Amino acid sequence: MSEQSLIGAFETPPQDAARAFRAALEALARPGTIHEIKGGQAPAPVSEAAASLMLTLCDPETPLCLMGAHDTPEIRDWIAFQIGAPIVGPAKAMFALGTWEALQPVTAFPTGTAEYPDRSTTLIVEMETLSHEGARLTGPGIETSAGLSLPALEPFQMNAMLFPLGLDFYFTCGTQIAGLPRSTKVEAL
Repeated sequence: MSEQSLIGAFETPPQDAARAFRAALEALARPGTIHEIKGGQAPAPVSEAAASLMLTLCDPETPLCLMGAHDTPEIRDWIAFQIGAPIVGPAKAMFALGTWEALQPVTAFPTGTAEYPDRSTTLIVEMETLSHEGARLTGPGIETSAGLSLPALEPFQMNAMLFPLGLDFYFTCGTQIAGLPRSTKVEAL
């Protein structure tokens, strides 16, 4: 286990976790808004926002899937020490972390069942930038419409058609997060 896995937790866990949880909730409750989330420091290439989300939302009972460059021994050690979440493949994941390209195909992740739509995966997608430019979002939590830079359109459009089943998404970049729940409709501008 490397020294990096021993550092990177919240400095003041109750307060930092509460702020991070509030930002995570706000991001999904108001799709298209961008929020600051800080405090977690995982090995590269994990962003501070993604590390903070994992510290807040994952625990030893939430299976986590690491994809692409986010699946390294250093990151696995950090997760084992800081969170304790079991590392699994896409079919058993409650959370997944990676770039958009690495998380493909998103159809490999559970979308829930008719009896238990909540048994789906939340994807944490690491982005190079986050902005209000791009796709047009409408639906619950959005007064009229919102904009968000998305890596693609069709997968999110197909995902919304599965509602109440489907995947939920967090997009992270540096210390910023945005959310896209399965109930949001996505259109090209």
